Amino acid sequence: MERYALSDADWQRLAPLLPGRPGTRGRSGDDNRRFLDAINYIARNGGPWRDLPARYGNWNTLWRRFDRWSRAGLWQRLFAHFQDPDLDWLLLDSTSVRAHQHAAGARKKGIPPRGLPRARRSAAAAAG
Repeated sequence: MERYALSDADWQRLAPLLPGRPGTRGRSGDDNRRFLDAINYIARNGGPWRDLPARYGNWNTLWRRFDRWSRAGLWQRLFAHFQDPDLDWLLLDSTSVRAHQHAAGARKKGIPPRGLPRARRSAAAAAG
């Protein structure tokens, strides 16, 4: 199995939800699995589409397909389908995370500040 390839179990869960499966209108999605492997490659590497290895196909064709699926809302439907019903979207930012009172950055008594030259640190320690 290649590094960014979907496992057989994951593919079995995804395949029925994708466009282009046999019996549906439109073009056949024979390469849906390879396309999802390419998306996986881009998502994990964070590189530009132009840097996709040739084994996935033409980068521009893949990007246009990704864009079409995005506009159709397919990615949102897939995420909603596989989302754990017990969990909601989880967002954390600094307004919802409390720091310990000692993490406030207050100056400690008896410890000279770090950025001072050695001579001034010893003078500050003697004075304080």
